[in-house]
Amino acid sequence: MSVKKVLVIGELNVDILLNDIQGFPVMGKEIIANEMNTVLGSSSAIFASNLAALGIDVTFCGTIGADANAKLILKSLEKAGVHTKYVKQIDSESTGATIILNYGEDRANVTYTGAMNSLTYDMIPWNKIPDYDHVHISNFFIQKGIRPEINKIFKYLKYYGVTTSLDMQWDVEEKWDYDFKEGLKYVDIFLPNETEILKLTGAESLNGAIRKIQPYGGKLIVKRGSSGSLGVFDDHVVECDAFQIEPFVDAIGAGDSFNSGFILKFLEGAAMEECLEMGNKIGAINTTAPGGTKAFEDQEQLKLKLNSLRKDEIKG
Repeated sequence: MSVKKVLVIGELNVDILLNDIQGFPVMGKEIIANEMNTVLGSSSAIFASNLAALGIDVTFCGTIGADANAKLILKSLEKAGVHTKYVKQIDSESTGATIILNYGEDRANVTYTGAMNSLTYDMIPWNKIPDYDHVHISNFFIQKGIRPEINKIFKYLKYYGVTTSLDMQWDVEEKWDYDFKEGLKYVDIFLPNETEILKLTGAESLNGAIRKIQPYGGKLIVKRGSSGSLGVFDDHVVECDAFQIEPFVDAIGAGDSFNSGFILKFLEGAAMEECLEMGNKIGAINTTAPGGTKAFEDQEQLKLKLNSLRKDEIKG
């Protein structure tokens, strides 16, 4: 079987992780964080890096600045096996960065978008789309260059015959103005988390949100954190419980890692149940190391962790 090829279109930034923080920030005062790491960040890059670690041929399309953070991003992507030929350097911009304050399983983020806003519809390698089996886009709300044309982008991707997936992420402006009734017609796999789908639809319950989304798209996958995940397709609802694994370090990128596990099995033609289960496994493994990609750097350790996840360790 030939290796599947995936193009990821999206934002690029570093994550500056602060852990073991003594208290909560207060205006006019200073507190201490006892741990700090600067690592590859962004939903799109974490997905791309971890999908490559799982054996898929992945290429990235995005924008960076001309600085040390850009070098860290390129080095991290290439080390993971992600092709960066469509990553463009914008000399007049600084590379995006997110400062993350971690408090157990919760966190507060502040993002500087920088060069990621320069990515536009015209920078997508349209003449090369037929070379790929699948295209993934993530976190379009914060990418000013592609946000207005997100539905147009997916429409043209489907014109080329590839399968597609979308993880919209959080709307920092909280307008939730994505025209999903039009856009999801061109999306094969829609990957929101539970909070996001409730905000997007204005529904008061998950079942209500599913009813509003279901008529317009392909497969709807809802990530529910420690409650697992569920998939909706052709009026069938499949639920999969979460896996637990020690040690828990942080949940940064867990949803993006879920996406990589799910898409891996989707590209293999697996059933919905198997796709969800692999998504939950990869999401759980993500939480055992700081940031979104560190848990996937060692292939042998990754295999050991996958094998250690048994049915009796599922959180019911």
